[in-house]
Amino acid sequence: MSQNLQNEIDFHDILTDPNLSRRDFLKTLGGGIIILFWVGDASILEAQRGRGYPEDFNAYLRVGPDGRVTCFTGKIEQGQGAITSLPQMLADEMDISPDVVDMVMGDTSQCPWDMGTFGSMTIRFFGPPLRAAGAEARKVLIELAAEQLQVPQERLAVENGVVFDKQNKDKKVTYADLAKGKTIARRAKEKPPVKDPSAFQVMNKPFLRRDSREKVTGAAQYAGDIRLPDMLYARLLRPPAHGAKLKQADTAAAEKIEGVTVVREGDLIAVLHKNPDQAGEALSRINSEFDVPAAQVDDETIFEHLLANAGQERVVAEGGQLEAGEKQSEIVVEQTYLDGYKAHAAIETHTALAQVEGDKATVWISTQTPFPTRDQIARALGFTPENVRVITPFVGGGFGGKSPGQQAIEAARLAKATGKPVQVCWTREEEFFFDSFRPAAVVKIKSGITKDGKATLWDYKVYYAGDRGAAQFYDIPNHRTASTGSSFSGGPPHLFATGAWRAPANNTNTFARESQIDIMASQAKMDPVEFRLKNLKDERAIRVLKAAAERFNWKPAPAPSSRGLGVAMGIDSDTFVAEIAEVEVDRRTGRVRVKRVSCAQDMGLAINPQGATIQMEGCITMGLGYTLTEDVHFRGGMILDRNFDTYELPRFSTLPKIETYILDLKDEPAHGGGEPAIIAVGAVVANAIHDATGARLLRLPMTPDRVRKAIAATA
Repeated sequence: MSQNLQNEIDFHDILTDPNLSRRDFLKTLGGGIIILFWVGDASILEAQRGRGYPEDFNAYLRVGPDGRVTCFTGKIEQGQGAITSLPQMLADEMDISPDVVDMVMGDTSQCPWDMGTFGSMTIRFFGPPLRAAGAEARKVLIELAAEQLQVPQERLAVENGVVFDKQNKDKKVTYADLAKGKTIARRAKEKPPVKDPSAFQVMNKPFLRRDSREKVTGAAQYAGDIRLPDMLYARLLRPPAHGAKLKQADTAAAEKIEGVTVVREGDLIAVLHKNPDQAGEALSRINSEFDVPAAQVDDETIFEHLLANAGQERVVAEGGQLEAGEKQSEIVVEQTYLDGYKAHAAIETHTALAQVEGDKATVWISTQTPFPTRDQIARALGFTPENVRVITPFVGGGFGGKSPGQQAIEAARLAKATGKPVQVCWTREEEFFFDSFRPAAVVKIKSGITKDGKATLWDYKVYYAGDRGAAQFYDIPNHRTASTGSSFSGGPPHLFATGAWRAPANNTNTFARESQIDIMASQAKMDPVEFRLKNLKDERAIRVLKAAAERFNWKPAPAPSSRGLGVAMGIDSDTFVAEIAEVEVDRRTGRVRVKRVSCAQDMGLAINPQGATIQMEGCITMGLGYTLTEDVHFRGGMILDRNFDTYELPRFSTLPKIETYILDLKDEPAHGGGEPAIIAVGAVVANAIHDATGARLLRLPMTPDRVRKAIAATA
């Protein structure tokens, strides 16, 4: 290694020394002027102060002395496949094999700040700076290799982390020998471009998920699998209903159990034991009394309640004049769509293990938001954020529900109170009670068309779902979209917490919009695909709809045709999807069997097409739950569904044949792939039910009882 290279590496290590004083810093600089960017604590903290992702490539990667490259990301792995696709991106830019990339995800002491893993943002938001970091690291390493090998840079090439002279391949040096496991302070004089898709060797190729063996064999570690010496398991006293106030709690009987520790700290009452069953037994012995408010609203009256308490609306999109559009309309359709509360129902419940030592805390937690959760924990403990480390193992499903960190705060407070590591693992009943729900919502639409099927009017009002996916994308000259409330209100008029639920708001909005579009097509006596194409100008929307119809081998016919076929489309995370479904409806029982779902997706560059396909299949599977069975029943603040005996998820035995098609668009930017395919499931099944029976379902989920009643109403 050249002395110049060694000096740059050592200089960086000096500057990132947390004990370095200002005086020592100036001594190190000597009399020269040095302009240098570095990561370490400085850049990460800079990003944490709201300045975005760090500029220094070292924030994202480290080349080890063994040649392995560690990739650091504040994103987490919750089943979406980032643990595979991110190494593909880094490997391609650095000319290394993805097999030598090790992932560190969601560790707040090592990774660059990140707002969280949600919104199908991992590839779209973190991918570009990661690729740029890989490209710059490659450029800098080539510069350093040129110095060491005494060869012009233009004569050097890289293959599998080895830089070599193209005229003499025996003249070479590895990334490992250049970096020696240390941070490289040198920066490229000019930012190199990322690779053109024509040069991809790893991206846009199918890769088996690298966590698949661990998860299939049970070797994968989740927060509930972490064990520490002397750790205690905690069970907490919970209210019977949201809004209930504790009147009294007698813990005397619980305290008689050998080894039990009782903690009472403000609103926190917990029993702890080294054996989780004993902690549960102690909890059952607490004699408590709560003041429970009388129920004023339930799952049937919630929609009237939402409308009666609607706040001020926000205009999301508008154009033309509604009055003019209505005058031009020869057919006007008015409908109201309803959507009940939905639980996230992830297999892994909210779990955290906290260890507090002095004024420092380490928390292993199932979370989608390591850095925001770290800050919550710090505030709860009275610590500085820098003294709290959050480590995120695999997360067993989140879907938006593992963004809040209540269980981590509970574990941290108890660990501080007892002086021992404490694990809080919510039971299934606690999960259904404390997890936020997808909000109940109402959508009102008034639309109009001419006799030849040209849309002229669109007046859309959504209450409490949120406005993601609300703005329509059809060619309708006179339109207005307004939204009241959001997915994240979590307070009145809701009785309990609401929040993000895979593609928040868009499932409800797409169900309403695409159902209404289908009604308009039926009123115009037009085929639903032809009607949509007639009223579309967006080339991406047209392209994806035609692709879905071609793949399905669609034969035009106005609905209802008795075939049981439905069409729906939508946009989420800048990805366009179109779906066609085939259903079979038992008119006597109202049971719906979805036989086939075909989905085309325009997501730009698909980093890992195999992973994207799995996400599409997962979206459709999960979407069938909110479409046909999932509904949270409640009476006032009392949640009546506390387990899977009454809250029914899709079963493998009920799944349809799922066909996926990803448009080949590798020259376009990568768009989100973790959520889009779920948004159209409710609408495509509703439209297929109408095509099969003539009955129009306006409320989710479309349970057998509701289907049966809708069919009876058409007789």
